[in-house]
Amino acid sequence: MNRTAALHYASIASLIALIVLCLAWELWLAPLRPGGSSLVFKVLPLLLPLPGILRGKRYTYQWASMLILLYLAEGVVRAMSDKGMSGTLAGVEIALAVVFFFSTIFYANRTGKHSPG
Repeated sequence: MNRTAALHYASIASLIALIVLCLAWELWLAPLRPGGSSLVFKVLPLLLPLPGILRGKRYTYQWASMLILLYLAEGVVRAMSDKGMSGTLAGVEIALAVVFFFSTIFYANRTGKHSPG
């Protein structure tokens, strides 16, 4: 597998994992309120780039790399303020957001008009 394909698959895997994490976090694992919280709707923006990421659309990779910074910021804030399971999940959110960010920017760079390959 070449590096561009690896970056593509890393982007897909980290985005889907982040969607699953956010759903599980806010519905079952550590919701703000028992029975789930309305923070589950934070998943909706992550669904917007999913079709373009799955198809390898360079433009989607470019704007999605900026969108993911919101989730990185949320993870950092919650990792510093929440304790227990929520703090741990925030650490996982940070890791997934970092993987997605770097894989998307490197994929977009490698698929540009003037990139070597």
